[in-house]
Amino acid sequence: MSLNRNDIENIARLARLELAEAEIPVYVDSLTRIFDFVGELDRAPTEGIAPMAHPLPGLAQRLRADEVTEADAHERYQRNAPRVEAGLYLVPKVIE
Repeated sequence: MSLNRNDIENIARLARLELAEAEIPVYVDSLTRIFDFVGELDRAPTEGIAPMAHPLPGLAQRLRADEVTEADAHERYQRNAPRVEAGLYLVPKVIE
């Protein structure tokens, strides 16, 4: 996938990034190479390969027990909020 100057400017705008004029060609090249590499990975033959839970054979990810460790204090937190209704924080509308 080859990106162009417009693509980079659109990505920067969406990400709210301000790019200097000299940075745009660098990003065109870098992001194009990244997308090309991802495309190569996508074409790798993976049929019949089971997903790994851990990269080393015989090992498993240690997980902690799913236990509640803190008391429910949402009412205390909501007392500080300017407006609350039905347990939800009410905020001013910022998008028309």
